Amino acid sequence: MMYSKKVMRYFLNPKNVGEIKNPDGVGKVGNPVCGDVMYVYIKVGKKKQKGKEIKFIKDIKFKTMGCAAAIATSSMITELAKGKTLEDAKKINRNDVSKSLGNLPPIKMHCSNLAADALKKAIEDYEKKIRR
Repeated sequence: MMYSKKVMRYFLNPKNVGEIKNPDGVGKVGNPVCGDVMYVYIKVGKKKQKGKEIKFIKDIKFKTMGCAAAIATSSMITELAKGKTLEDAKKINRNDVSKSLGNLPPIKMHCSNLAADALKKAIEDYEKKIRR
């Protein structure tokens, strides 16, 4: 199986690794078949824009137990989402992650799906908390 140079770079030197203390949202996903488990932690910031309050991803980190593709996609999702509004971050999908890494082997595409799902779950967790 061949990984792109960018996948290997993100695997060997992942960005935004770790856990956020008192996160605003946490997303956890896993794949029981391959054993990958991903956690995405977010801090949400607020700013005024054209008289409206906009919520955005102020900080994001991840912890992943899995293969090279799982770690690389987790790292990439944090870079794609950081600074984006929650609405824009929700739109990030597996193809965005894969293309940003120079494409993944077909057998590893599920990793990009997991990363996108973990981000969405972290945002959902935040939104659930603020509705209470």
